[in-house]
Amino acid sequence: MNKVILLRYGEVFLKGKNRNVFENALLNNIKSAVFAVENTRNAEIKKIGGRYLLSGFNEENLETLKIRLKKVFGLVSLSVAHEVETDVLNIENLVKAFVNENLNSNIKTFKVEVKRADKRFPINSIDFSSKIGGLVLELFPNLKVDLHNPEFLLEIDIRENGKTYVFAGRESCCGGLPVGVSGNALVMLSGGIDSPVATYLVAKRGLKISAIHFHSYPYTSKQAKDKVIKLANEVKDYTGEFNLYCVSFTKIQEEIHKNCKDGYMITIMRRIMMRICEILCEKYGFSAIVTGENLGQVASQTVERLTSTESVLKNHIVLRPLVTFDKLEIIDIAKQIGTFETSILPYEDCCTVFLPKNPLIKPKIDLVEKEEEKLDIDWLVKNAIETMEIIRI
Repeated sequence: MNKVILLRYGEVFLKGKNRNVFENALLNNIKSAVFAVENTRNAEIKKIGGRYLLSGFNEENLETLKIRLKKVFGLVSLSVAHEVETDVLNIENLVKAFVNENLNSNIKTFKVEVKRADKRFPINSIDFSSKIGGLVLELFPNLKVDLHNPEFLLEIDIRENGKTYVFAGRESCCGGLPVGVSGNALVMLSGGIDSPVATYLVAKRGLKISAIHFHSYPYTSKQAKDKVIKLANEVKDYTGEFNLYCVSFTKIQEEIHKNCKDGYMITIMRRIMMRICEILCEKYGFSAIVTGENLGQVASQTVERLTSTESVLKNHIVLRPLVTFDKLEIIDIAKQIGTFETSILPYEDCCTVFLPKNPLIKPKIDLVEKEEEKLDIDWLVKNAIETMEIIRI
């Protein structure tokens, strides 16, 4: 029996005349996931009908391939199937071998479901389902047919390519849109729980991401930076490879602390971060800035503060995919994608340095701008970018 993996996509079906753009992007992302696994050089990926077929892989890599493919946005499910040349006798022989291998005494009910995409096949789907069901009952006479809630669902997919696929069970994938079809964005990646989840969510909507991290060494430790690099590597399986721009924010924070009123520090920090992000967007072609900000999660995350922060931007929008989430929802996703344990490591990020006792909750933009006049912002921004480190993830 030749073992293959059937890959199904969802939202891509809804696209119109440009559907091939989405399908090609998805195919490229599948290839990237597959060929990153060792000893997959001979694997083949091709489109059959409304799905993709992975064949020719080393079966020792099956579980690794499944894990990687489940993280490819755009795919909604996969099935490990056995492939055979389409012929009634061939299919019957494959079914006998398949059910003998996969059925056990604990299973009491079953159902056979046939899809006949190849209309040249001489038996219609309903009749062939009955025929195969009878064959299964001959082998396992104690089984009962349950058409509504079977314990074992045997699926037979007869395709136009002259092949038939026999399998039992579908495993869920991430869904969403293929990474890259929605443009490019720059994510502000801190060491907390929220920003890796925000990264995951925008990638799920098809954005190709790069990331920026602001650090305040030596006020923050090298371990804090290493933590962010680890988080970046943990989201990479979902997003694909990307650049991580590491920007020293130490001098900027020292200048704000020295020259500006205490309550304005967080707001001015975030505004300068946004200025730096926009310059990188213009330099590298990112169309949006992504943050893990949430409305009301902490005292400073108010509509007024968020408005003040992004008001410095001239040509780019800020996407906040977590803005309406509560913390438990964010934690659930972080655990699901494997970033939670790293995010809670006890290494501080730059936003915890020089924290004011009473940050302004509803800053007025004219007063913020007056405080900023005390700083040489252009020089601070220029210096931060010139000393920036770029790490390939």
